[in-house]
Amino acid sequence: MAYVCMQSFVAVPEDLDVCQTSVLQNLDDASVKSLNGCRVADQLLRLVPNHDAFRTALRALRVWANRRGIYSNVQGFFGGVNLAILVARVCQLYPNAAPSMLVYSFFQLWDAWQWTTPVMLTPIVDEGHGLRVWDERVNKAERFQLMKIITPAYPAQNSTFNVTHSTLHVLKGEFKKGREACAKILLGAAKWESLWEP
Repeated sequence: MAYVCMQSFVAVPEDLDVCQTSVLQNLDDASVKSLNGCRVADQLLRLVPNHDAFRTALRALRVWANRRGIYSNVQGFFGGVNLAILVARVCQLYPNAAPSMLVYSFFQLWDAWQWTTPVMLTPIVDEGHGLRVWDERVNKAERFQLMKIITPAYPAQNSTFNVTHSTLHVLKGEFKKGREACAKILLGAAKWESLWEP
């Protein structure tokens, strides 16, 4: 995490709850983005019903993304937050599913998803602290973002704003391949290792 300039504190109290939005008051944009990293991670865990299943499925899908060459947010693919939000959404939809079924459901859902529709874990709320919140109804440029995976903590942001036409095409192809591989795995015709083969 980068440094955060919190002018309202001489020293950071040990019981500081960074999830309270009042902490964001009077912070510059860079400090808000820095602090939002841990705020988003904490909010993700609050919104997921089964932490163990979530973590196991997320680990498997990070291996998949890494081995398939699509684990790089800077290059317009997935970073840790993007993938975590997608897995968390699947966990919300299937709260009692085993990790293997979450992985299968991940590919089923996101292969069929219309990416012009935002992926959100919770409704977007503008808490009135003057921070820019992702809202394609207000900010016209956000309507043209190709993939919209919205962070759950205030201020909501699109974590995949840098996805391009070519990287979106690659991601869609990988979702399809993942769905087909998982279908074979669940039928016993293949092993899990086949999911992350290049």
